Amino acid sequence: MPKTSKVKKKVSKSKIKTLNKTKKKVISKPKLVAKGPIKISSTYIPKDSEKYMCEKHKLFFRIKLQEWKKELVKANNDALYNGSMDDNSISADIVDQASSYTDKNVEMKAINRQIKLISEIDKALIRIKDDTYGYCLDTAEPIGLKRLMARPVAKYTIAAQEKHEKNEKVYADD
Repeated sequence: MPKTSKVKKKVSKSKIKTLNKTKKKVISKPKLVAKGPIKISSTYIPKDSEKYMCEKHKLFFRIKLQEWKKELVKANNDALYNGSMDDNSISADIVDQASSYTDKNVEMKAINRQIKLISEIDKALIRIKDDTYGYCLDTAEPIGLKRLMARPVAKYTIAAQEKHEKNEKVYADD
């Protein structure tokens, strides 16, 4: 009996050794490490020397667009709920009524423009996710950092934008 128990121990030790060897092989293989999220400082400004629309550029514009959207939503809420839009008093003077009506009309037009801008910001954020942000929708050429800094929701290069505006003017005249 003692001999068989020794044999079993030897066999079990050799099995452990082979298991350990295979584990070492698995561990020694190079692992694919997922990159962590890219961080930029609050003072970061995209540079032309960097690769166009690199991850830093995308993150910068995503943050810029999200902050702009928050400001617009806040301004719209303030105008709708705290502004003169709630003024339901009816004045006996016709001039005061006309003035109040004009003020409300102008304010509503401004709110509508901001709502359209919020929609454009949402579309730009989707283009960032799709990796098409920063490239012209017509020509697929880079829009340029200067233009995007001035107008983060830009969809076209300057030449393509001029072409669109010219076409709009032609159709508007008809």
